[in-house]
Amino acid sequence: MEARLAASLAVLAAYLAAGTGLALWTRRYLGARWSARDYYTAGGRLGGFLAAMTYAATTYSSFMIVGLVGFSYLTGVGAAGFELSYFVATMALLAWLARRAWRLSRERGWLTPSGMLADLYGSRALAAAAAALYLVALIPYAAGQLKGIGEAVAGLAGGSEAYYRAGVLLALAVMLAWSLVAGIWSVAATDALQGLLMLAASLGLLAWTAARVAPAGWGGVTSALSSRGLLGLEPAWPPAKFLAFITPWIFFAVTNPQVVQRLYMPRDERALAAMVRGFGFFGILYTVVVTLTGLLARAGAELGLLPLNPQGADEVTPQLISIAGPALASLVFTSIVAAAVSTADSILLTLASTTEQDLAGGRRRAGQLAAIAVAAAMAAVAWARASYIVALAVTSSALLLPLAPPTIAALATARRLPAATAWASLALGLAVDAALIALHGPKGPLAPAALTIAGTPIPGPLLVLAASTLPLLTPGALRGEPLARAAPA
Repeated sequence: MEARLAASLAVLAAYLAAGTGLALWTRRYLGARWSARDYYTAGGRLGGFLAAMTYAATTYSSFMIVGLVGFSYLTGVGAAGFELSYFVATMALLAWLARRAWRLSRERGWLTPSGMLADLYGSRALAAAAAALYLVALIPYAAGQLKGIGEAVAGLAGGSEAYYRAGVLLALAVMLAWSLVAGIWSVAATDALQGLLMLAASLGLLAWTAARVAPAGWGGVTSALSSRGLLGLEPAWPPAKFLAFITPWIFFAVTNPQVVQRLYMPRDERALAAMVRGFGFFGILYTVVVTLTGLLARAGAELGLLPLNPQGADEVTPQLISIAGPALASLVFTSIVAAAVSTADSILLTLASTTEQDLAGGRRRAGQLAAIAVAAAMAAVAWARASYIVALAVTSSALLLPLAPPTIAALATARRLPAATAWASLALGLAVDAALIALHGPKGPLAPAALTIAGTPIPGPLLVLAASTLPLLTPGALRGEPLARAAPA
């Protein structure tokens, strides 16, 4: 254990040194040319590779290498169905809306997703409301990134609580430094390094896990999983639970501001197309690799080939690296840090931009202070180990779900729609969210049977989506005015 921990910390130190050097280089490269547009959206000048890697690394976080591996271990192939639902929906949304969002961002000078909504609905107050919602709703998702690093450090140290907290503090320091040094340029540059590391480590962990269970053969693996009911949706994934998890997740690409903002960054249509293709390749490969790792690990545990005994989903990957060789453990551990930092960096930077642009009248210091405050809040949630990583991530998307219908409607029509429509959509969706939380506690939107109609369990997020869609179905809701051409900011 000491050898693994020492080797992992050495590799991590080298990685942090490389990443910090890259971040500082981008700051020097930018020099005095910084503007809000450069700092937050790279001036719309990212090439296809950087755009693809920052989109992928922002999307796929410790949620995958820690959270989804463990979720697959505990709940079986339903976890793969849950994550593939997100992937398919995201690719469909990008194919439909990405080019329009990119073009309009160039024409109209969008810097933030909340500013985009304000422009499309003609209401600056709507931008402030959306920015405030981001500040609250993204805390659970960002906290999950810190938790992933903390669990990995604790796993290498035999489950020590002190090491868990040290890992949380380390992650907090790194993500604050990298996100605020040079804005999106440092985040995008380090994302490229992090994305490649994430893929390499996940493939290595899968190969090692497969080798450990190889003596049982494929038949032994499927038999072990089948005996526990892990090769179908039931009993781990009853329909209400499955719908509760996938409903907010399939709209992630249009509700989570850190990924919406990335649609403004490619330098031209070719770079945008490369971004979508690159994300598609990365996403399907990474999803298959991590879910298969979790399933093989469970089969190995059932067959006595892997000494695993996790008390929760987030302990599976840390237990795997605690028994792997020092080299592989170091690589996977560092990739967990990379995955978590890339996503948290992007969240903090996006929150800084929405606060600066839409709440503080363009004062950058206010945006940076807001990012630091949110970082402290997410560290507190991670410190308390409030929930497992997958639930934290989907809870954030459930809270942001009311933004999906008005965002899709405005981008699909490319018209300035009535502001009252967006306000009604947001208010109704948030009212249902609030009612579910009041009835069922903080996890209310994800309760498998949050509300019952005529004896039928209806998942909370489905109710939120229905409520926020209703105003868009009223007469005249989509009869907006053509967008006048605006000069880019």
